[in-house]
Parts: sequence; structure tokens; C-alpha cells
Amino acid sequence: MDSVGNLLDRPRQYYNIDGVGELGLGFMGLAVALLQWLQATTPKDAIWHQMYLFIPYWSCMCLVIHYGSKAIKKHVTYPRTGFVEYSKWETRWRPAIVGAVVAIPVTAGLAIALRSHWNLSAPRSFLGLLLAASYIYGFARTVRWKWAVAAILTIGSIAIALLPTDVLSAVARDASLPREISVSVAATLILTFFLYGVTCSMSGGISFWLYLRHTQAPSQEVE
Repeated sequence: MDSVGNLLDRPRQYYNIDGVGELGLGFMGLAVALLQWLQATTPKDAIWHQMYLFIPYWSCMCLVIHYGSKAIKKHVTYPRTGFVEYSKWETRWRPAIVGAVVAIPVTAGLAIALRSHWNLSAPRSFLGLLLAASYIYGFARTVRWKWAVAAILTIGSIAIALLPTDVLSAVARDASLPREISVSVAATLILTFFLYGVTCSMSGGISFWLYLRHTQAPSQEVE
């Protein structure tokens, strides 16, 4: 059974052998945190709150991740490790399904909570723990030292949720937020995505450095 599990995890291991997967997630986390911070610290009529900016912002973020990852793979990874083409289920459909399973309940729950005027302060650590769980599934299960990264995400998410309101108020301003969203919730989301972005970027950067150090291009190996 262990050998079967290793075979199933091999596409994930190969894609992130150079840390590109984590670097992409790190960039996404930082981009989301930046946008949320701008929305939480600027007047409600500022450009950062407008839908005509939101769509191009997300589109640019996705394009940078997609083409940036492809460029690293093409010019750095494939010349050293070789190109392996896995089935579309492994490279497209399964990641998309996993992302939907994570994103849909969170988005739906947040929408229901806002419409029902629930107090979102109590479960505000759930998103961080969910991100930590997704990191464990995507990366820590295949590389042993990344369990330490998962621990940092988990402990950091809990620590952010326990921060006092006066500390969180330094991150977000009540005057910039919809009345359904408290300063505590907005600041927690910003700090959580910032933590996720920084942690994934550092972990991906370490993986990339280790990859370059231990994997040489064929021409260099001959020399």
C-alpha cells in the first residue's frame, strides 16, 4: 500500500521538486493579503474597493503564477530533471477539484454568515487551519522536513486568532470595512494570508535552492 501511495503522490512530488508550486502559492497569498490590506485601510470609495479593479488584479495574479511557473520549469527544471507528462487528471482535474472542495464551503459559509449578520470573530482561525491542512495534503506528506512548515502555519494561525482587538486594529480600520465585517475578522484574514504567503515563499525558496544545489544540468555533469 505504501508503494501505491508513493506512485499516486509522484506527480505532486515532481511538480514541486523545484519548489515552484509553493512559490506560486506564496505569491498568491501575498497578493491576496496586499489587496485585503489596501481594502481595509483605504476609504470605501477608493479604487481598491471597485469591481473593475478586482477582476484585472486577480487575472494578473493568475497570469504571473501560470507563466512564471512555466518559465521556471522550461528554463531551469526540465533541462535538469527532464520533462514528464502526467495525465490531465493528475495535473489539472484533481488540483481543480481539491481547490473547489476547499474554496466552495469557505466562500458559501462566509456569504451566509455576512447575510445573516453572524459574529465571525469566534471561527476566524478556521481559514488558517484549513490552509495549513491543504499544505499538509499538497506538500508535507511528500517531503518530511515540510512538516515543520505545516507546524508553523498551524501555530501561527492559532496565534493570529488569539491576538487582542487593539493589536488587530492596527492592521485594519473600521471606517474602511462593510458593517458586516469587523476589524478583528478583516485583520485576521490579512495576517493569515500574509503568514501563508511568506511561509510558502520561504519553503519554496528553500526547495528551489536545494534543487539547484543538488541537481545539475547534463552539460555541467559531463564537465
